[in-house]
Amino acid sequence: MNRALLIAPQWIGDAVMSQPLVGRLAARGDEVTVAALPWVAPVYRAMAGVREVIELPFAHGRLDWSARRRVAATLRGRFDTAYVLPNSIKSALIPFFAGIAQRIGYQGEGRPLLLNKRLPNPGGRPPMVTFYSALAGGPAESERPRLQFDAATLERVTRAADLAPQQYWAFAPGAEYGPAKCWPASHYAELARSLQAAHGLPIVLLGSGKEVALCDEIAAAAPGACRVLAGKTTLIDAMVLIAGARGVVSNDSGLMHVAAAFGIPQVAVFGSTSPEHTPPLNPRAQVIWLKEELQLDCAPCFDRTCRFGHTRCLTGVSAQRVEAALAERVRLA
Repeated sequence: MNRALLIAPQWIGDAVMSQPLVGRLAARGDEVTVAALPWVAPVYRAMAGVREVIELPFAHGRLDWSARRRVAATLRGRFDTAYVLPNSIKSALIPFFAGIAQRIGYQGEGRPLLLNKRLPNPGGRPPMVTFYSALAGGPAESERPRLQFDAATLERVTRAADLAPQQYWAFAPGAEYGPAKCWPASHYAELARSLQAAHGLPIVLLGSGKEVALCDEIAAAAPGACRVLAGKTTLIDAMVLIAGARGVVSNDSGLMHVAAAFGIPQVAVFGSTSPEHTPPLNPRAQVIWLKEELQLDCAPCFDRTCRFGHTRCLTGVSAQRVEAALAERVRLA
């Protein structure tokens, strides 16, 4: 048995998109351990084939040289192969310090001494599932991420939130990257009002503590329709609530990829980013992106804020259009 250590990416969506790589390694008999930052680690606890998750005690964006050496010392002799998913130099330090014999990753930020099997950096922005799966020899046809929770976990978390599975909608209106990814709060509120009037089911607003103000704004504009759980749940519980929802509406975000990995009926509104790079890989997903429809030469810009100040790629998507797409996704589920 090959003992494999996977150095995880630092974003939730990227972590989700590494699941096919984990599945490929587990299917060929590898014993997979994942080393991940605390805000990403819960994603791997919902993946079949992960034997252990090690939470890394590092601050975002810092080298933490001494701490990496200390962690590496605890891993020495435990692994045969390391897969380094991020492209940074610091992400490759632990496998190197731990003396892991085979260290696999992309060339990245010039890592010839740290990695001894290096793939060339791909041009452009390739699909992330393909990017990660190539580390284990290339993707299979129709690979898509899959996460899972057992029925008892779903029942426990929904009951604690005073919800019933399939009897609520979930919105994830934030995006860590920036406002150029975010469908307007007023549009989310209009959609919430319409869904509440049509179905009488609550809308759960999910996200991190950074998105509480945004979710409060949506809830205030849709009186009685929404429950703000942003900043009040762990990531694991937010993932479970997504898994139990009747349908999900979101921007291009980590929680969008979580919904896709559970196969939930969903609508994803894209703005500054491209569904060709990071689509929700879910047969029950509908992407709305106005690049061709509005002939937006600026899209995708991948900017955090709209350089022209109009964000037409997002404001042009009506609540009625999203509601119709969501209804169709639910009908086909």
